[in-house]
Amino acid sequence: MLLTSLFVIGVVWEVLSRSYGVPFLFPRPMDVVDNLVANTANGRLIEATGASLGRIFSGFLLGSLLGVLLGLLFGASKIFLGLTAPFVTFFRFVPPLAWFAPALVWFGAGETSKIVLVMYTSVFVVALSTLEARTGIPQDMQRMASATGISWWQRMMWVTLPGSVPYIIAGARIALGNAYMTIVSAEMLGAASGLGVTINNGMTTTNIPSVFSAILVLGILGLVSDRIFVILMNTLGRKYQSSPGQAVA
Repeated sequence: MLLTSLFVIGVVWEVLSRSYGVPFLFPRPMDVVDNLVANTANGRLIEATGASLGRIFSGFLLGSLLGVLLGLLFGASKIFLGLTAPFVTFFRFVPPLAWFAPALVWFGAGETSKIVLVMYTSVFVVALSTLEARTGIPQDMQRMASATGISWWQRMMWVTLPGSVPYIIAGARIALGNAYMTIVSAEMLGAASGLGVTINNGMTTTNIPSVFSAILVLGILGLVSDRIFVILMNTLGRKYQSSPGQAVA
C-alpha cells in the first residue's frame, strides 16, 4: 500500500511538473532526488538535519515538561487558574512568528532563541491537555484519595499525574507536530545550519530542488518521529490508558 501511494504521488508530481512547463521553478521528482543524494553525500543535508532535530526535540521536551507542570498547577488551584487562564488563552493564539523580533532581541541569534520559539509552540497545548485530564479522573478515585488523608503532593503524584497520562500523550503528540512546523521560521534567526536555513538559502538562490529536498526530509522526519512517539506511548503508557484496549492511533 505504501509503495503504491508513493508511486501515485510520484506520477502526479511528474505530471504537474511537466504541465507547469518550467522545470527550473517546479522540479521533477528525479531532480529533487538527485539534489537529495548529492547534499547527503557531501554532508550538508546531514548537518542541517542534525541541527534542526536538536532544536526541535530540545524545545519540544522543555515545552512539554513546562506544560505538564502548568497543567497540574491549573488543576490544583482555581485561584492560579483564574489568574493565569486569560494570559494562556492570549498567548495560545499568538503565532510563534510574531515573536521573531522579540526573541532575536532578548536571546540573540544563538541557539537559545530558536529553542525558545519551538518551546513556545509546545507548552500551551500540553498545559491545556493536562488541565483537561482533571475531568477524566473518576470522582470516586479523587474522593477516596482525599479520604485517606494523603498530602496534596502525594495525591498529585499517585492519582492526578497517572490519571493525566492519556491526555498528556495526546497533547504532546500535537505539540511535536507544532515543533516541526515552527523550526523553519525559528532557524531564520541567524542560524548557521538547519533545514530551515537550507530552505531559506534555496529560495534566495532560486535553487528550488534544494528547497523541495529539505521539505521532503522534514516531512519524512515528522512521519518517523510521530510513529516512534506513538509506539513508545502505546508501550510505556498502556497501563495508564483510561479504558482497556485504548491506544493512541
